[in-house]
Amino acid sequence: MLLQRNKLGSVRPPKRCRSDMDSTSASDIVIIHGNSHPDLANLVAERLGIKSGGCSVFHKTNRETMVEIGDSVRGKDIYIIQTGTKDANNNIMELLIMAYACKTSSARSIVGVIPYLPYSKQCKMRKRGCIVSKLLAKMMCTSGLTHIITMDLHQKEIQGFFDIPVDNLRASPFLLQYIQESIPDYRNSVIVARNPNSAKKATSYAERLRLGIAVIHGEQKEAESDQVDGRYSPPPNSSYDVADTVEMCLPATPSRTRTISVSVGVPEHPQKVKPPLNLVGDVNGRIAIMVDDLIDDVQSFVAAADVLKENGACKIYVLATHGLLSSDAPRLIEESAIDEVVVTNTIPHEVQKLQCHKIKTIDISILIGEAIRRIHNKESMSYLFRNVTLED
Repeated sequence: MLLQRNKLGSVRPPKRCRSDMDSTSASDIVIIHGNSHPDLANLVAERLGIKSGGCSVFHKTNRETMVEIGDSVRGKDIYIIQTGTKDANNNIMELLIMAYACKTSSARSIVGVIPYLPYSKQCKMRKRGCIVSKLLAKMMCTSGLTHIITMDLHQKEIQGFFDIPVDNLRASPFLLQYIQESIPDYRNSVIVARNPNSAKKATSYAERLRLGIAVIHGEQKEAESDQVDGRYSPPPNSSYDVADTVEMCLPATPSRTRTISVSVGVPEHPQKVKPPLNLVGDVNGRIAIMVDDLIDDVQSFVAAADVLKENGACKIYVLATHGLLSSDAPRLIEESAIDEVVVTNTIPHEVQKLQCHKIKTIDISILIGEAIRRIHNKESMSYLFRNVTLED
């Protein structure tokens, strides 16, 4: 239950997700979902006391996506619950087609509830690639979405790609509550950043829990077979170039003698050489808690756990908002030094939990339900970002 503290420090319960949706009639709201995470959609609808709308999403024999909306959506507020999974491309197409179907059926507003936004890690320019998150944002706006609700974006700047309002919810209160209530002797813990990029998130957790922080720096040593394609070889080095020839033919002047020429033209950036994995901080005899926003390929987490174990950590926890857990992640976690992996149910991972008993799940449907209720009743969303604590 969400609680708010008043000026005197006492705790009072806020408005719950009620079935009458407060001032607005429940008949004006419709919740539909695709095939990505129907369990989460049903939990949110149950929290709000609203029956999930009749929307059928299926694939034809040629793998084209078909959407059939059974109920009337004319003049209503539509909330489409569709998260990203390992089948990201189908998830995106289902969302776009559902939004466009509602748009062409004269829906008043169409809100996309996307707890995990696909392609959120491709939000920076890399070599000859592109910023895929920008493309995805354009597609969503064009399809008819008028508002986006998501959770713990990989980079907060992604909100700027959208031409519509984006509410980026936070799952940290749920994870902080889990640390305080489910980790014995959590006061003897250290918050660990798996790499320097996640140090900001680790610092935020450490300040709220009043704990110390440690950072793992470096990377795993690559096999020699990974360096045989020539990408690490130096560029050809010539003794002189055309500029040097012209320089030698010109007479020496006082101003020219101050000019330093480079034999290979434009100087290149020195190659980055990261050291082997090493730990900055003390975890000896203490509980190590790694925090991140997404767990997908767990090899880096397993390598970090080995470093923590070598430095004397007695227990190792991994907490993250989104648990994609692709490929053989459950097996690697089961065989690793990690004692427990805690993720929210923004992404379905029931199959992975059957393969690995170390994976635990936190339900965040109450937060999504409260966000929908507040948007529908035109209430302030800042309550969900400030003065929020959780209890059973």
